[in-house]
Amino acid sequence: MRAAVVDRTIDPGALLTEVASHANGAAVLFVGTVREVNEGRSVTGIDYSGYRAMADRELTAIVGEAAERFGTAYVVVEHRLGTLGLGEASVAIAVGHPRRAAAYEASRYVLEELKRRVPIWKREHYADGTREWVDPTSDRRAPEREAPEAAEAGRRGFTAPTLAARAASP
Repeated sequence: MRAAVVDRTIDPGALLTEVASHANGAAVLFVGTVREVNEGRSVTGIDYSGYRAMADRELTAIVGEAAERFGTAYVVVEHRLGTLGLGEASVAIAVGHPRRAAAYEASRYVLEELKRRVPIWKREHYADGTREWVDPTSDRRAPEREAPEAAEAGRRGFTAPTLAARAASP
């Protein structure tokens, strides 16, 4: 099991290698990439930013939950921060399991929980020169903000002191 928030290019093949085992009858790889059109608008790139300490901790918790819930220690996820261009991988999830259904379900669980719980935000860049923060849990764009961390934290029920305390906890 491994979870990481990274600043480098994600190598999906390396993640797949990490979950390889003779005990597994299935290996599932999900790779999320920057697409060129979102909600009818031409996209030229995306900025991913996040509250790294909390993101690392929450992503690790999600991987642990998936491993326990689906009965496999072969779960690896990486999410990238920074500016990404079209076609670049923003997230990769690899799961190995003796059964394919459980491998697929574990991968889906990690992705959906990541989008719901991990404090990573994306700001899409459009061909017309505009940029907008996008809510990861829906298809709706969030209004433009100077500091998405504060608004996102409030939406998730966290205040600045709560976030700081949670980040400092082991």
